[in-house]
Amino acid sequence: MAANWRILRTAFAPLAVAVLLVGAPGAAVAGDAEFGEGARIFVERMAVNAISSLTEPDLAKDERRRRFRAMMNEYFAFKGIAKWVLGRYWRKATDKQRDEYVQLFEDLMVISYADRFERYSGETLAVERSEVRGGKDALVHSKLVRPNGQKPIDVAWRVRGKDGVFRVVDIMVEGLSMGLTQQKEYASFIRQHGGKIENLLIELRKRIEQAT
Repeated sequence: MAANWRILRTAFAPLAVAVLLVGAPGAAVAGDAEFGEGARIFVERMAVNAISSLTEPDLAKDERRRRFRAMMNEYFAFKGIAKWVLGRYWRKATDKQRDEYVQLFEDLMVISYADRFERYSGETLAVERSEVRGGKDALVHSKLVRPNGQKPIDVAWRVRGKDGVFRVVDIMVEGLSMGLTQQKEYASFIRQHGGKIENLLIELRKRIEQAT
């Protein structure tokens, strides 16, 4: 598990997060028969749009971060995933803590991943097939193809249809869920620090400050 997570945070992270966030506006959800194909095409379009937008030569750091944040807020089921990652502790948090947590979660995502596109080295995403699950979710299977003969990485995208458009709500790298991994990390941290959500907020503030 630890090895897969390191893969996600290094070679895979820039392309993965970009594809996760960029999206294709107006990708309407049709009936079940068309849902899977629509989800597959959606992921293909995201890969192209992500790379073209965030890997431009000489793109300033602030502009790259701005674009990344805008993509995240427009195309990523961001608040829902932030809530899911916090798990049962979301119910225990006050409204003020929830608002700050969501903002810190967003800021940390931007700071942690946006700058990595400056080091993009030619990874491509080969989208293969999709599976419709429950009529509103699809799992889109793909491989991250890396340069220099490195072994491709299996990546599955969980795509959900809501309000007539597709959104990606999770990614699985070699079978490991990014969302679930982060949920376990946060839950473990809170348990080890007195069970208090405020201690997680303090930690997220520190991480952001150190990465800025």
